[in-house]
Amino acid sequence: MALSPREQAILDFERTWWTEPGTKESRIRQHLDLSPARYYQLLGQIVDRDEALEHDPLLVRRLRRLRQRRRRARFDGSSAGEHHQP
Repeated sequence: MALSPREQAILDFERTWWTEPGTKESRIRQHLDLSPARYYQLLGQIVDRDEALEHDPLLVRRLRRLRQRRRRARFDGSSAGEHHQP
């Protein structure tokens, strides 16, 4: 199933939100008419889809890596920004 126009808009917003002034939260409300919590919930669901990877492979791979780092950091009890030596 292809991404809906709304799902595409969410991915497009995530890729470019920082190019305009204002906080991300206010821009989410303004451009997508979503609460930030709902936006992140939908984004997480979209990123898991193969169609999202086809739509924007670089963004989706980056978001998947960041999510995996955060999960690993929670599991390890460290900050997501910290890097561990193997």
